[in-house]
Amino acid sequence: MNSEIRQLEPKVLWNKFADLNAVPRPSKKEERVIAFMKDFGKNLGLETIEDKVGNVIIKKPATAGMEDRQMVVMQSHLDMVHQKNNATNFDFDTQGIEMYVDGDWVKAKGTTLGADNGLGVATIMAILESSDIPHPAIEALFTIDEETGMTGAKGLEGGLLQGDILLNLDTEEDDEIGVGCAGGIDVTATRTYKEEETPEFKTGYKITIKGLQGGHSGMDIHKGFGNANKLMNRLLFDGFENFGLRISEIDGGSLRNAIPRESNAIVAVDTMNEAAFNTEIEEIINDIKTEYKTLEPNLTVEITKIETPKMIMDLGVQEGLTRALYAACNGVYRMSPDIPDLVETSNNIARVVVKEGEIKISCLTRSSVETSKWDLANMLRATFELTGCEVEFDGDYPGWKPNMDSKILKVLSKLYTEMNGKEAHVAACHAGLECGILGQNYPEMDMISFGPNIKGAHSPDERAQISSAQKYWKFVLEILKNIPKK
Repeated sequence: MNSEIRQLEPKVLWNKFADLNAVPRPSKKEERVIAFMKDFGKNLGLETIEDKVGNVIIKKPATAGMEDRQMVVMQSHLDMVHQKNNATNFDFDTQGIEMYVDGDWVKAKGTTLGADNGLGVATIMAILESSDIPHPAIEALFTIDEETGMTGAKGLEGGLLQGDILLNLDTEEDDEIGVGCAGGIDVTATRTYKEEETPEFKTGYKITIKGLQGGHSGMDIHKGFGNANKLMNRLLFDGFENFGLRISEIDGGSLRNAIPRESNAIVAVDTMNEAAFNTEIEEIINDIKTEYKTLEPNLTVEITKIETPKMIMDLGVQEGLTRALYAACNGVYRMSPDIPDLVETSNNIARVVVKEGEIKISCLTRSSVETSKWDLANMLRATFELTGCEVEFDGDYPGWKPNMDSKILKVLSKLYTEMNGKEAHVAACHAGLECGILGQNYPEMDMISFGPNIKGAHSPDERAQISSAQKYWKFVLEILKNIPKK
């Protein structure tokens, strides 16, 4: 199957992508891909370094005639988001990604593709391996754990890099030149509760929400896609008052930076109110499907009668939980007043777990403005604390402030116009890029971000456009040829 990918043009790019995708590389478990990248650099006879946190740096001298150019850091992250459809049997810890070609797109069989940021990594590998591509001196920086905390970028010490310019290859629109990004913070609410034995005359049901689009919790947050955790809460919200519904378990969402696609809940309702429960829940489901019929055509909600659960959560805690989840902000909080169409601040209620006396709610709050980020984080804190939760802030990372006077921006903008007959879209994005963090220890480095078209990142619908990769590859080659002199 992946042999089909290796025949795509440019072959040097797609072959390196296929090599990389054969290596399992989940965030926090990058040992194999780190070893793979170190072996790659050493086998080329290039200076190869692993730093204290696991980032890999490979250095390649300038090609003949390019020695007088500024040194370039080419940077991408090694890890990938691991998401799969419920029906897909796949072990991310042991299997390589199974890819196929669908028209102008490369896709994966029921899983994330890893084009984010694997195509960037593959680009740098192809440049390092090349013998006929003109380029200045290069420091290839492969960071770890970008997707679950950016700990690789945070742990990169100052002084390891000497480059003047950083090319970040983690943008997902080929007509966009990135000059800024959002920062973020994890907001996690937890509490314990008392479990009770389920009273007599209760009937068990399992509620399953699936088929939502999901997607990147930064780049897609403004699109209005359904959040499985919020939709599940709508189904449960008035359940006790109407039919004695009691919650036994909830398991919704997966990763902090992915919009939740699925949620499961196990509940018990009064047996005498079963008919009313089924009638009313179907009405709510129909209302939700009507609201989302354009954005979420594959939304499915299943209500299945099961064995009555033995234990349920304390009623007071249940009522507080459902109200807090209803009140908690999800989606766009504020649009930028300075940059048209840019989401400034948002939140993703990424994960909700209720089980065996413990509640955990995980959110990722993003903003390009620090004060607005903390305003929303504190709003969430207040919401969850009112229901008795303890709230922890973790993983705080800064945004990347745009520099419209950047010299490398002028180079890329000019080249893009010359090559495509129109101007690139120069923009900040609502995703978290590593540039802002790297800039803390390398404040004088001139940074820019760009990449090929990648759609559906962080979801099993992730796909990379073949024609766009060809356009992007030509752009990379021209950029390297036109790096300014020292």
